[in-house]
Amino acid sequence: MELASAHPALKAFMCGSLSGTCSTLLFQPLDLVKTRLQTLQNNAKPGAPKVGMFAVFVNVIRTENFFSLWKGVSPSFVRCIPGVGIYFSTFYSLKQHFFLERAPNAGEAVLLGAGARALAGVCMLPFTVIKTRFESGCYNYVSVPGALKSVYETEGIRALFSGLTATLLRDAPFSGIYVMFYSQAKRALPQEVTLSAYVPLVNFSCGLVAGVMASLVTQPADVVKTHIQVSPSHWSTADAIRYIYMEHGMGGFFRGAVPRSLRRTLMAAMAWTVYEQLMARMGLKS
Repeated sequence: MELASAHPALKAFMCGSLSGTCSTLLFQPLDLVKTRLQTLQNNAKPGAPKVGMFAVFVNVIRTENFFSLWKGVSPSFVRCIPGVGIYFSTFYSLKQHFFLERAPNAGEAVLLGAGARALAGVCMLPFTVIKTRFESGCYNYVSVPGALKSVYETEGIRALFSGLTATLLRDAPFSGIYVMFYSQAKRALPQEVTLSAYVPLVNFSCGLVAGVMASLVTQPADVVKTHIQVSPSHWSTADAIRYIYMEHGMGGFFRGAVPRSLRRTLMAAMAWTVYEQLMARMGLKS
């Protein structure tokens, strides 16, 4: 089947997958550092000085090697390439079905983004669990299939869907808030700016603003998700929240906020910019 004659939702899937590939490869080191910062809390002795993002970067390179910063990139690809594709194709389909004649308002944009992300998040959760464990450095998995088999055989199918609630509490609001700020920021700009030759830069800038806002709001859920998925025991969301608060106070819920905000903001901004440019080249309205 020729690409030109493909279904618009399939084109949106392909555009999303390509944008996800670019952004995942570039920003994987930030995700690894974020996971290490969050899991360091479990091993830190009382009163030990706090470890910063730069120190983790240096430690990974010194004790492992430079390319260890991309540890977990395989499950990230397995998760993000189809996951971002599912997200964008679902987003496109929902938008075409409900908002063909008009642009969604702020509240509708939140629901649109959250709905698309919830579906993609549930579909790709087993790979999210494996990715988090690869990045933590606490497990010696060799490959994604091997890791999936090991978790299934030793911990059961339930472990592959651990952190579902925390993941949805993180991803659905993130995407909802992101889409709201992104669409509203673009609508607020003069038409001559949004139709100029600087459209990719405008899209990227709007994405940066939206990403920062969405990252900060959803950071606590990301910390909870990491704790649940790295733990070999079956923690509930409530157990993880209680543990983080009792051991580290409110500040524990914002551990790893800087690398995560950088990664999620830059990754989302790039993904949306590439997606919109590819969709425009295919003659589709994103």
